[in-house]
Amino acid sequence: MNFYGPIDFKPKLFSALSHYSLSRFKTDLIAGIVVGIVALPLAIAFGIASGVSPTIGLITAIIGGFMVSAFGGCSVQIGGPTGAFIVIVYGIIANYGLQGLAIATFMAGLILVALGIFKLGTVIKFIPYPIVVGFTAGIALTIFSTQINDFFGLGLTDIPASFIPKWGVYLQNFSRIDWPTLAVGAVSLLIIILTPKVSKRLPGALFAIIIVTVAVWLVHRYCPGIHITTIGDRFGTLPTDIPQPHGFELTMDTINELLPSAFTIAILGAIESLLSATVADGVTGSRTNSNTELIGQGMANIVVPFFGGIPVTGAIARTMTNITNGGRTPVAGVVHAVVLLLIFLFLMPLINLVPMACLAAVLIMVSYNMSGWRTVRAIFQNPKSDITVLTVTFLLTVIFDLTIAIEIGLLLAIILFLRRVMENTQIRVYSEQLDVAEGTEATTHEVLDVAKGVEIYEIDGPFFFGVATKFDELMRTSMARKPIVRIIRMRKVPFIDATGVHNLEILINSSQAEGIHVVLSGVNPAVHKVLENAHIEQLVGKDHVCDHITKAVVMANKIVNSRMHDAKS
Repeated sequence: MNFYGPIDFKPKLFSALSHYSLSRFKTDLIAGIVVGIVALPLAIAFGIASGVSPTIGLITAIIGGFMVSAFGGCSVQIGGPTGAFIVIVYGIIANYGLQGLAIATFMAGLILVALGIFKLGTVIKFIPYPIVVGFTAGIALTIFSTQINDFFGLGLTDIPASFIPKWGVYLQNFSRIDWPTLAVGAVSLLIIILTPKVSKRLPGALFAIIIVTVAVWLVHRYCPGIHITTIGDRFGTLPTDIPQPHGFELTMDTINELLPSAFTIAILGAIESLLSATVADGVTGSRTNSNTELIGQGMANIVVPFFGGIPVTGAIARTMTNITNGGRTPVAGVVHAVVLLLIFLFLMPLINLVPMACLAAVLIMVSYNMSGWRTVRAIFQNPKSDITVLTVTFLLTVIFDLTIAIEIGLLLAIILFLRRVMENTQIRVYSEQLDVAEGTEATTHEVLDVAKGVEIYEIDGPFFFGVATKFDELMRTSMARKPIVRIIRMRKVPFIDATGVHNLEILINSSQAEGIHVVLSGVNPAVHKVLENAHIEQLVGKDHVCDHITKAVVMANKIVNSRMHDAKS
């Protein structure tokens, strides 16, 4: 990973247009139209569930979707609002209002751009999978919980934001179920489930909205005694004009308050978009430029808040729909944004007629697909550390919030990773004889005779702060023996950090104070450079740094023999 050099920003759209053709445009056009139709109900549903209007959901999908396709590093990525952000967006609006959401999204965009500029795209991919599964499953359960009121028609207006109190309120009010509303939700859910069994290319959510909306309109017209809440009832007449750009006030107090939320949005967006791109690459055989993708996602999140939009990221389901229908270049994503724009400009009055229970059914299906229960079940067959990370992340997401879940989950994963490295890093002690070929695939064995008074310590693994402490404890227990020479064999040390260097310096100083020689053996070039910069080579003596254990043992034996000779004379 190189943090320096030119910025790695090469949008796939520009390279795709350099060798574009009419036949490719036809397939991209069809794919873009289909994805636009599929994205319509999701954009509306995600907007409402996030605590904003359907208009904002569509605006986000139009502007964000266009920018992700125009400036991203994946050929087939479809961007827009996603279910993963519902929880965090809803919480930010509840605590800081729409202005706070705009600022947090803007800062998240800056963070994403910075991640791409500093070429950290590949690092994001290595976030432990149990963390991703844990908070995704937690988000799925939280989304499902937010839809109970509309799906069952409970008519509750003051629902607690926290998971446990929310379900307490639901259980106390289940006697208020509105059966016509529940029927609408159940029929919508049934249509969404059954449509893919007819054809996986058919957008079940859109079919459900069309069929159920027409049915509810007929019920309202011919059975005025039955009323089912619609988007128009909840939000009034929706505007059909693109909002004018507007600014927001940034102060240090606001930045400090919203930075944790912005960080969560950025990390979650980076994980979801790069995960979506990785899945797409596996299907299409293309290769995503991770750094460009992060910059493109960041640019989208910088622009969208000025139009009142919510966070944008890559959407796995819409991206796979794009691929399935033949989309292979970012042009399909641009077409999808244009389709949504046309719907926004000319068909918004019809959106007012969509029942809220139908949108609740759409989001319940989204939460089921997000839950990844099969993956969760598979991970429970893995080591206990993976299960622990998944469970803790899941519970923190559900009971507390996503910001805490990501921070604690990452911290827990790092701690478990360090523990694994420490367990796998071994420190062996040799005396009297040493097999040079031990630990290698060599078939010939060279056994070295080690003089009495020489001890060899071999470090097998990275010499970082955790292992340095382990090594220091071992050395303290062996101090009582006071050998004449200590050989530190470092052939299997790929890197050494500041703590390792510090502990090594203490060992050399304390050994030399007691008249004990320290010899370093098998130091690789990278580690040697670190030791040289830290003046360890100068401290131990340049002649006491050997490139092979044979030379180190010969030198140590000579030192011992010389010491013994001097003692006799």
